Order: sequence, then structure tokens, then C-alpha cells
Amino acid sequence: MNFAPRYLGRGSWLARRDPRVLIVSLFLFVFTVVQIWDARVVLLLDLVALVYYRSAAIPWAGVRRQWAFVVLFLTLLVLINTLITGGVVPNYTGDYDVFFTLPILGTPISAQSLTYAGTQLMRFMAMTAMGFPVAYAVAPDAFGIAFRRLGVPDKFAFAIDLTFRFLPSLANDMQTTADAQRVRGHDWQEAKGGLITRLRNTTPVVVPSVINALVGAEDTIDAMDLRGFGTGRRTWLKHLVYDRTDKLVIGFFLVQFLLLTYLGFVTDISQIWVPQLLIDLANR
Repeated sequence: MNFAPRYLGRGSWLARRDPRVLIVSLFLFVFTVVQIWDARVVLLLDLVALVYYRSAAIPWAGVRRQWAFVVLFLTLLVLINTLITGGVVPNYTGDYDVFFTLPILGTPISAQSLTYAGTQLMRFMAMTAMGFPVAYAVAPDAFGIAFRRLGVPDKFAFAIDLTFRFLPSLANDMQTTADAQRVRGHDWQEAKGGLITRLRNTTPVVVPSVINALVGAEDTIDAMDLRGFGTGRRTWLKHLVYDRTDKLVIGFFLVQFLLLTYLGFVTDISQIWVPQLLIDLANR
């Protein structure tokens, strides 16, 4: 199997942590964020996620396209969600301070719906910033053992490990195939025509890539069968041990989760908070 990982955070402070720290911290953070709708608290969580992300030292040049796609996708998701719900904010029982109503659709744009959309986008961005280090600051050979030490069965842990190895390999194979076809005079990216025509022009790239992927997967399966994979208890070469810093990082996110969960029951941080400035602007 062609192995071409993108280990962009190599050598960073976060990359030196036990890989289980990044996975556990992500889960704790996601479970924390999904409970909070107060934009002021979400902003603080965004700052925590930003500091955490920066500690991975992921080069911007290596992920700017991924970030551009994420920002565009999340913005469209929030916009479409606002339109589909008709500007209604879930679990909000107060009056709406409307700025204007969209023509044709008739969707009212209010201070409450804008705040809800903005808070929703902030939540998604925070979770994304926490998730990027898992993809780019964990050594490619550490995924399997990390999930195994978290209690995932051997077969599933190894499947996760192979998945992280397979995806960059597939992307590299597709690029190699596209370059080979371009040398032969077929540049599928410059094809003109409608959607169907463009999809048809990708066939010389997609078909060989898929066939190579299937052949590579079959070779991997045969190699695992020859080594008796799944017939007994599996051992792992790498040994993971939490150090003091690892425990402090997990402890921080655990305390954050417990504290905000408690505050969600005794305060209003689990409800939408609308800035008074937006309300005043809507009522002018």
C-alpha cells in the first residue's frame, strides 16, 4: 500500500502528547459545546479551541484549502438551516425583533435568528478547530493503538488505522493517475460541457484509481490472513503512557465539561442569548 500521510503537526507541543489525549479532549469538548447556546460562553470556548489548535503548529499553507472548504460548507449549512426553519429559533418562546422579511421566501430575519445562526456557526468552528489536530498532529502509525487503548476492539482499531492510511494513499494514487492521463493528452479538469459531460470525463481517472484501491485492499487482506490476523489476541508494538502534562490536559477538558454541564442546569447558558444591541437596531 502506498503510504503518504500528511503529518503536518510533527514535533509540535500537541503532537508530543499521547494520541489518546487528542481523541479524548475532542470528545469532551464536543459534548461540552453541544450543550451551550449562550454566545458569550461559546466565544470563550472558541478561544480555548483556538489556543488548542495553535499548539498543534499546523502550517497554514498545508490546510488553507481545507479551512476554506469548512468555512464555506458551515456557512451554507447555517444559512440553509435558517431558511428551512423559517427564522424560528428552537426553544425560544419570547417575541422576535424582526429586521426585515426575505422576499419570495417570506422568512423573517430577526435579532434572535441572526444570533442563533451566528452562535451555531461559532459552535461548529470551535469543534472543527479541535478536530483538525486529530487529523494532522497525530502520528499516522498511532491511530490504531490509540483507539485500542481507549477500549475499542482490535479489529475496529486496526480498521480505523487502515482507514487513516488508505485515504492519503487513495488521494496520492488519484493524483498520479491524473498526471499520467494528462501526459497522454487527457486533462479532465479542463473539460468543457455540462455536469454529465464533466462526470464522464473523470472516468479515465476514477476507474483506474478505484481498481488500484481494490487490488491494494485485496493485497492487504491477504497479507493479514497470512499473518493470522484475528485468530488470537493481538499485540501492539507501540506502548502508550500518559505523562503529567497529558493528565492535566484531559483534566482541564473534563473539568470544563462537568462545570458547564452543571451551569447548564442552574443558569441560562443552554438558552439562546440575544445581544441588546441587535434588539435595539431591530426596533428602530
